[in-house]
Amino acid sequence: MPLTLYQASVPVFTRGFSNLAAVLEKARAHALANNIDLATYLNARLAPDMYPLTGQIQGASDAAKFGVARLGGVTPPSMADTETTFEELQARIANTVAFMGTVSEAQINASEGGTITLKIRGKEMSFPSEPYLLNFVMPNFYFHVTTAYAILRNQGVPLGKMDFLGSFN
Repeated sequence: MPLTLYQASVPVFTRGFSNLAAVLEKARAHALANNIDLATYLNARLAPDMYPLTGQIQGASDAAKFGVARLGGVTPPSMADTETTFEELQARIANTVAFMGTVSEAQINASEGGTITLKIRGKEMSFPSEPYLLNFVMPNFYFHVTTAYAILRNQGVPLGKMDFLGSFN
């Protein structure tokens, strides 16, 4: 049985967000237990020219919501990128997952074999739908999720590989 666009997107993003939410909660708890200002983690970045933790969560959200919206032929919700607390980041994750739940399997799978066109930095780009998901959306999503994990790890949050991967139950 071949893998569908839906199977390769919404469930994968949903699992990634579940794991990311758990990582954020672990970071929040670690900061509180060790008298670390939460803003230290929220504003941390791996390099001066990279987004801080908040921007990484927003980037993961954008990758997933725009990817699912384009594949499903729907308009994504507007999210203002104004999150400044762990609670707001958790809400951003929950809102992204809730949006993805409104796009049906049939809507996403209907784009199989189609073309996705978008503007990136003023330049129009077109992708067949499968490479769009696998070569553009998924790497973007995982870049931001991995960078968020790495920022928190770099800040001393006791995270391991299984925190990133999550449980397999």
